[in-house]
Amino acid sequence: MNYINIVTIFTLLGGFFSCAQSETTGKSFSSTLNADLPMSSINYETATFGTGCFWCTEVIFDQLAGVEKAVSGYSGGQTDNPTYKQVTGGETGHAECIQVTYDPAKISYDELLEVFWEGHDPTTLNRQGADVGTQYRSVIFYHNDEQKQKAEKYKKELDESGAFKDPIVTEIAPASAFYIAENYHQEYYELNKNTNPYCAMVVRPKLEKFRKVFKDKLKQ
Repeated sequence: MNYINIVTIFTLLGGFFSCAQSETTGKSFSSTLNADLPMSSINYETATFGTGCFWCTEVIFDQLAGVEKAVSGYSGGQTDNPTYKQVTGGETGHAECIQVTYDPAKISYDELLEVFWEGHDPTTLNRQGADVGTQYRSVIFYHNDEQKQKAEKYKKELDESGAFKDPIVTEIAPASAFYIAENYHQEYYELNKNTNPYCAMVVRPKLEKFRKVFKDKLKQ
């Protein structure tokens, strides 16, 4: 991974649009999200990231070849089975995040980390654009020692490389309970991109830049 090239951080557009302010019921994704993956010989692994509003994060990671599914949810807090309203109120301690199920034979954790670092601004504490609060913090929830070591190594080397003008404030913490977000948050961008201003002004520009930067890693 070329750390110096990570200065191509996505521009955080839509300063007047926030995820919580744009919240509507929206169209619903009809699927059993808790269902196990189909029986196969693939040894899937799990990664959990928070980069601000999960509407942006989910659609980006779901584009990657090797990612079986990306699910929006909440983690890192003290409230059991939180609702979106509780999380956006900032009282649960949870962050909006996604849980990624991926095939390590097709995409590595290192590559997922590269997308994570480039997909948001990891130098703004508890904030991404107009989304403000601990629920929008930059965070990596690691599932094993290897993930922890890689996340800490990348964070240290990025800071030392000067890829960002400000220090990285990304939290690196052990994975805890992951609560799947309400059904209407799943595949939110794909289902609401033509009706929700936040999707048009914030998510779409980030997605378009992501597709250009990582065009060799996208699903066919």
